[in-house]
Amino acid sequence: MPATASSLAPDRGGRRTAADGLNGLADEEERPMEMTDMKPEEMSHPPMDQLLGMEYCIDSNPSWGGAIVLGFEHFILCLGTAVMIPTMLVPLMGGNAHDKAVVVQTVLFVTGINTMLQTLFGTRLPTVIGGSYAFVIPVISVISDPSLMQIADDHTRFKMTMRAIQGALIISSCIQIILGYSQLWGVCSRFFSPLGMVPVVALAGFGLFERGFPVIGKCVEIGLPMLVLFVALSHYLKHVQVRHFPILERFSVLISIALVWVYAHILTVSGAYKHSSLLTQINCRTDRANLITTAPWISIPYPLQWGAPTFSADHSFGMMSAVLVSLIESTGAFMAAARLASATPPPPFVLSRGIGWQGIGLLFDGLFGTVSGSTVSVENVGLLGSTRIGSRRVIQISAGFMIFFSILGRFGALFASIPFTLFAAIYCVLFGYVGAVGLSFMQFTNMNSMRNLFIIGISLFLGISIPEYFFRFTISAQHSPAHTRAGWFNDLINTIFSSPPTVGFIISVVLDNTLEVRNRAKDRGMPWWARFRTFRGDSRNEEFYNLPFNLNRFFPPS
Repeated sequence: MPATASSLAPDRGGRRTAADGLNGLADEEERPMEMTDMKPEEMSHPPMDQLLGMEYCIDSNPSWGGAIVLGFEHFILCLGTAVMIPTMLVPLMGGNAHDKAVVVQTVLFVTGINTMLQTLFGTRLPTVIGGSYAFVIPVISVISDPSLMQIADDHTRFKMTMRAIQGALIISSCIQIILGYSQLWGVCSRFFSPLGMVPVVALAGFGLFERGFPVIGKCVEIGLPMLVLFVALSHYLKHVQVRHFPILERFSVLISIALVWVYAHILTVSGAYKHSSLLTQINCRTDRANLITTAPWISIPYPLQWGAPTFSADHSFGMMSAVLVSLIESTGAFMAAARLASATPPPPFVLSRGIGWQGIGLLFDGLFGTVSGSTVSVENVGLLGSTRIGSRRVIQISAGFMIFFSILGRFGALFASIPFTLFAAIYCVLFGYVGAVGLSFMQFTNMNSMRNLFIIGISLFLGISIPEYFFRFTISAQHSPAHTRAGWFNDLINTIFSSPPTVGFIISVVLDNTLEVRNRAKDRGMPWWARFRTFRGDSRNEEFYNLPFNLNRFFPPS
């Protein structure tokens, strides 16, 4: 039971001490009937613009030593997606282990560049811009193109397929660039409300459940210990300090990964998986990534390294669906990052500016050849909450690590060979953080309104149910529900409705703006939201979102 104002009695100097608070709690337990005498405002927690539990917010910084280690922690965390997407797609394209290693290097290099640009000139929120699973469906459509599949030589087919993917990414990136820099997405965001954002942000985390325990289940002997150890270090033992520094809370990801990685390696070299199935060996062994031996020692990724991109209208239209999904997913992740960084919600101008720079990032993905587009990394957003460090500088340092280790290929490949099962265990906690942040937006709305209960309920349910239907249908029928002769149309339907945040966004925003809207502003949370609909609506916006180097005088916010 939380301590009330009456339980925290002041001492003789007028200060409220911890002992007074504990005594007050004990007295309340002895006199439970006194709760009936509490005022209504004392029975609940008032809405809070910013989270108060963060140690460092967006524009405050830990010591340089702590910031560097935290930046390395964010770098390690982003490796899961950076390795998994090329591991999934490169073999389908005809690429070998060396090709996969080069693609992973390229993904890390471009991720570092995009993250640095976003934190400097985009939303300026502490977000990592990494690979996106939303692009898998249209990329597989490109890989399955008959004109590419008929190429006999695998390496040639890999390069030609990569060029086709590059061309589709370059063309489709124009959507986010136009929507962002024209401020059209900012205009659209004026139709958002705290009520409409609940399903979008919540599903940005909860919608990724397939990358959590289902992956742990493929190698329980290392996945489950990793999950238990991470929870124990980051929460139960978070008050353990070394020289007044909460080392277990801040660096729980690094410590738990290091310990379980060593444990997994011992199982590997001892022959524990010698007679196991191929699937078990892939998920459990530490020597199955084939990255360390095939990655070059030093290599700098460069634009058009795979050759000149090829362009196809069918491929480009299909890729545009993933760009739209990435746009919506990033919007939800930006909202979560702002809350976990103890900042105000990004105003429409700032949100649109960030989408514009994300479009530039997609252009870089196409120019360098990363085999997939990019979006805000949800796991890194969740890590802000786990460490309680929302500092922008930490993410910028992590971007430096990404660029550095992508150039030193062998060293980066060492860390990239961590079994994905270990990342899945961490995702169970971090994705949950982001989903819970989405639910926290309900505090600004009237949850005693049947209208609001209906909108949130159906948006969350269908946001999980519809993508799950698309996934199960694809597994059983060996093709997606939309299966016509128009490939671009198939990609559009299958990509959009396979994304939980996108489905939740469509349903919640449409219902919130069409169902009994009159005289519902307060129920929707609009009085609280109104301050953040313009850049100068709240004085804190300038502190959090102003551009560096006094660039606002050239690009004045609206």
